[in-house]
Amino acid sequence: MAKPSIPQGTRDFTADTVRKRNYILTTIKNIFEIYGFEPLETPAMENLDTLMGKYGEEGDKLIFKILNNGISDPKNIEKSKEGFTKILEGKSSSDLTERALKYDLTIPFARHVAMNHGRLTFPYRRYQVQPVWRADRPQKGRYREFTQCDADVVGSTALINEVELCNIYNEVFNKLGLWDYELKINSRKILTALATLCGGASKLTDITVAIDKLNKIGLEKVKEELLQRGLSEKQIAIIEKYLLITGNNEEKLEQITALIGHIETGKKGIEEIAFVYKQAGNVHLQIDFTLARGLNYYTGIILEATAPPEVKMGSIGGGGRYDDLTGLFDVPGIAGVGISFGVDRIYDVLEELQLFPAEVHTGTKAIFFNMGETESLFAFTIMQQLRSKGISCELYHEFTKISKQFSYAEKKKIQYAVIIGSKEIEQKYCLVKHLSTGLQEVVIFDQLFSYFNK
Repeated sequence: MAKPSIPQGTRDFTADTVRKRNYILTTIKNIFEIYGFEPLETPAMENLDTLMGKYGEEGDKLIFKILNNGISDPKNIEKSKEGFTKILEGKSSSDLTERALKYDLTIPFARHVAMNHGRLTFPYRRYQVQPVWRADRPQKGRYREFTQCDADVVGSTALINEVELCNIYNEVFNKLGLWDYELKINSRKILTALATLCGGASKLTDITVAIDKLNKIGLEKVKEELLQRGLSEKQIAIIEKYLLITGNNEEKLEQITALIGHIETGKKGIEEIAFVYKQAGNVHLQIDFTLARGLNYYTGIILEATAPPEVKMGSIGGGGRYDDLTGLFDVPGIAGVGISFGVDRIYDVLEELQLFPAEVHTGTKAIFFNMGETESLFAFTIMQQLRSKGISCELYHEFTKISKQFSYAEKKKIQYAVIIGSKEIEQKYCLVKHLSTGLQEVVIFDQLFSYFNK
């Protein structure tokens, strides 16, 4: 008999975990709604050609492909073998797979906009909260199945959208108690100008993919990778100078202007960062020119939120501008910008820092002890009245020792135990025990709701 297990990089969520996750999700959704975003959901799977080629060479490797039905059918064996050969060569094969689990929410969103652009009202402000899947190596804060929360605005090039998204990050993290988070900002236009300085925009992908690994592998390894990707020592020296820009935000802007400000694309990127930085108000933006976000669809401002430094977690959110994402689906000219929250990583951060409020752990507020058949049926009617008024409660399922019922209530972290025996029924009151303090009070039936709702 097989031992029960789940796939590596996935998790079961118990009641306590679900309540904590819902606390995070509700916080984020409420702020999305306050900012005028409306919800959207897309399928778990997409056509493979919708996803492939949209995430850069590294991202494409992490797409979970779904095998076609019937590949083991004797009639399809030869085609299936040919398909496997193509896959091993890094190509796609419709004989083997035509669908994949979605890698993120942005590309499915772009596909939705491209399919429905004639019916949408622009600017279209949507948020989306759904699981995504990546064939990544599981480790702390990195899962193969995880939930993303995205907010995007399409149909507008106004930089005020970036300012709003920065403020959404700030409000969410402050409400969750993550006061020391960092929000980093850069621009793909600046990275494009750097590539131009190093010989041409065609080198952008090589440069950004390498720079995106800086925090993981260090400067020397990045230089080695750039060398392997065909850049010269002189070009790598320019990139190193770029990566070593330091100081406060104003000093960084001065240094980057001296390096690439004479290139039109770089000048534009610097102006955009300066605008968002100035208008973001209380948001503590950190200009970071090492931020690359190695996804091919970004074209302007890019953002990354990182956990407080005492937690070794890294990114807990990110996003940026993609001015022609729907052009990938033959619907050009629809500008967009968006951000994403890494819910699973945020959960781990809040857990490590013990930032979940005490009330998040609460499920059932009151348990009615089972004192016998007649008493339990009477208690049930009282309990139903409380439920109709929004008080969460339950009746212990059988008549048994009080100590066993107390033990059950304590394990479930229930706040109150309600005892109604024959004497209490006659005199129209019950005993209510506060399980965390041991305080026991007499409460008449008509006042139970007020007692639990105080």
